[in-house]
Amino acid sequence: MSDKGQRMIYLDHAATTAVDPRVVEAMLPYWTTQYGNASSIYRLGRQSRQAMEQARRDVADILGAQPEEIVFTGCGSESDNLALRGTAWASRQKGNHIITTPIEHHAISHTLLQLADHFGYEITYVPVDQYGVVNPDDVGRAITDKTVLVTIMYANNEVGTIEPIAEIAKIARAKGVPFHTDAVQAGGSLDLNVERLGVDLLSLSAHKFYGPKGIGLLYVRRGTPLLPTNTGGGQEMGLRAGTENVAYMVGLATALKLAYAHLEENNRRIALLRDQLIRGVLSSVQYAHLTGHSTQRLSNNASFVFDYIEGESILLGLDAQGVAASSGSACSTGEAEPSHVLTAMGIPPRRAYGSLRLSLGNENTAQDVQDVVAMLPGIVHKLQQMSPLCPGATALA
Repeated sequence: MSDKGQRMIYLDHAATTAVDPRVVEAMLPYWTTQYGNASSIYRLGRQSRQAMEQARRDVADILGAQPEEIVFTGCGSESDNLALRGTAWASRQKGNHIITTPIEHHAISHTLLQLADHFGYEITYVPVDQYGVVNPDDVGRAITDKTVLVTIMYANNEVGTIEPIAEIAKIARAKGVPFHTDAVQAGGSLDLNVERLGVDLLSLSAHKFYGPKGIGLLYVRRGTPLLPTNTGGGQEMGLRAGTENVAYMVGLATALKLAYAHLEENNRRIALLRDQLIRGVLSSVQYAHLTGHSTQRLSNNASFVFDYIEGESILLGLDAQGVAASSGSACSTGEAEPSHVLTAMGIPPRRAYGSLRLSLGNENTAQDVQDVVAMLPGIVHKLQQMSPLCPGATALA
């Protein structure tokens, strides 16, 4: 329920998810009775280490990896940082060139900017088309003898477009270049088998698939050059120092197992709701446009832009009626920029400001979709009527 006592419709699962009660139950012992430090050799410590290594095995089974290739981190952003800095620094003698796209999460793009500005790395941004899709051949053409890493996200966090990761990985491997994918949005929705994908590094974050915030992982294929960016006691095979967060590791593994136990069934149900939501919005809201690929997209993502208004105004209108959603543009300051993802896709900045992302989850129902489709046209129309740019608007003086 919202703070006004009305039913809340949560449509921001791409931002975070509630922790599954079964995950909480699995974590509880490692906060209470089995609280030992996994690096300690006495029984309490050994119990924690056993739980940690079982979690590592469980994750490795789902990813089709070896347990020693799984590095637990504090979040998806840390996993991305370790993948980029760790690979770049370990490969410095080979070269200083990295390939990416202009639609990456800021955990990627800001890290690459730092590598360029402070460490002299050269970054090539391979373009995307109007749907946000990367052409694998463009990646291949961008690789040089100085390229030390290709990093391209699996699925976009704003518009939900799924990238041809396996094709890109095949090209990178043929040229001897490590390939990393930020799979944070793909976790719990798409195939994560690293052999089928062909990736060398892959990032995940538990809170995107009903696990706890504060825990992520990085898959590192054996033999991939990687230097630790967090040094200290040598935990996580020497790649991520710090006392092991056993409860959260167990939580991540439990959430991942639950997500992949019924993956196809859940995806089918949520995709039906997504398609109903997309059809309803496009047919009932004036000046509405779908963003991202129409079919090659995450099963839970419905993303739009609306002409003549700003996304944050839509969010406030939805919030007043008990709906939680998000916008691709941050308009809270006078210096805000439109979404870098939408502008990279060729959407004009004026239109890109009016973005809305509705991301479904396990608890959403057909009634939720009907309610949002019923309330959104009025919210958008009212805002558009206040814009002097909207045809037929009756803007307030």
